[in-house]
Amino acid sequence: MLTIYNTLTRQKEPFIPLNPENVRMYVCGMTVYDYCHLGHARVMVVFDMVVRWLRAQGYPLTYVRNITDIDDKIIARAAENGETIGELTARFIQAMNEDADALGVLRPDVEPKATEHVGQMIAMIERLIANGKAYPAENGDVYYAVREFAAYGQLSGKSLDDLRAGERVEVGGFKRDPLDFVLWKAAKPNEADSWDSPWGKGRPGWHIECSAMGEELFGDTFDIHGGGADLQFPHHENEIAQSVGAHGACLHHEAHGKTIASHVKYWLHNGFIRVDGEKMSKSLGNFFTIRDVLKQYDPEVVRFFILRAHYRSPLNYSDAHLDDAKGALTRLYTALKNTLPAEVDVREDSNDYTRRFYAAMNDDFGTVEAMAVLFELAGEVNKTNSAELAGYLKALAGIIGLLQRDPQAFLQGSGVSDGLSNADIDALIEQRKQARAVKNWAESDRIRDLLNAENIILEDGAGGTTWRRG
Repeated sequence: MLTIYNTLTRQKEPFIPLNPENVRMYVCGMTVYDYCHLGHARVMVVFDMVVRWLRAQGYPLTYVRNITDIDDKIIARAAENGETIGELTARFIQAMNEDADALGVLRPDVEPKATEHVGQMIAMIERLIANGKAYPAENGDVYYAVREFAAYGQLSGKSLDDLRAGERVEVGGFKRDPLDFVLWKAAKPNEADSWDSPWGKGRPGWHIECSAMGEELFGDTFDIHGGGADLQFPHHENEIAQSVGAHGACLHHEAHGKTIASHVKYWLHNGFIRVDGEKMSKSLGNFFTIRDVLKQYDPEVVRFFILRAHYRSPLNYSDAHLDDAKGALTRLYTALKNTLPAEVDVREDSNDYTRRFYAAMNDDFGTVEAMAVLFELAGEVNKTNSAELAGYLKALAGIIGLLQRDPQAFLQGSGVSDGLSNADIDALIEQRKQARAVKNWAESDRIRDLLNAENIILEDGAGGTTWRRG
């Protein structure tokens, strides 16, 4: 049975959907004012892997990943470029989709844009005000009153007292409490994009987007909410406060001796990508765009690099790590190039390899252990030339979006030598046999050394010479 680590309860839990006939997953997507970097690639690839595994287990899944297309950074970048917000965001949405496609990421079922759901955001803010969870300020902004939501901090493990101790009251600010966060921003003078609202012209704050779009698409509660670890606080913490505060309906989780409320059953967060010990991010200036990395590395190498680490673990970026990923993926493709895979019907109980692969993936999407199974399979394929085992190697890897290309095309495209084919090896062994028959030991040794250099191990016996790949 699939178990998932729930960030909200800080423990692994059996995956039991609210409705097995309609599993719903929402993932926070990109703010589209620049090209996506490798941190974004990890979000895309990790949750694509989750989607693929859930569907492989037979769950009818609806996958939503939103697009933030109105934001302070978007407004500033559009003004800097001398273009409209729509022109800027359309260009980077197209770039994002190109990057995702290259990485083998399936398109979400629904990809809502913030600008298309402002009406739902306004309606939710009105409910929050009516419920005593929010208030309009004199400057035209609307704020969420954090102290009115007693459960605030349950996702991140932060207490209100600790949070307040680290905050300062804004000089000349309009908040009642320094922890309160904005739901609606009043339009600035000459701001191009704004919407009418009960509080005057303006635009939504960032946090309200996902609460409103999640409710619009999935209702009051749904199964899985995902995103990068950097969104756990404050974005997802604020989202719980908004969603539970707006409609009251929530799911109750029992963990660590207390009841925890949320509109989502399972919260999943992927770990950071790090460069020199620091999180990769645009704000730190230590990021690498996906398209720049893809100028050096095959997209499947990048996908493999991301999936060979557990999704919750930090992932260290360097050329050396990507080179290592390239070499490892090459070993898998080489096994498939040398032994044509048979068509196989993969089931969990097909054999020991499938049982261990499924067990790894069902343990909180354990791609590290699942990859180890793939390499064991590749080793057996090299030893036995079994078309059936090659079929299982390709089929299991395909579940998580790997090894589906023509092996020779991958190897040539990656600049990897084709190496010796099975027919080449058989021909060299026949030449060696003939050399031995006439006692030409120097030629016999030369051929053995040539094969050893290609990692081909010969075993001479009474029945003749057999070989296997090392």
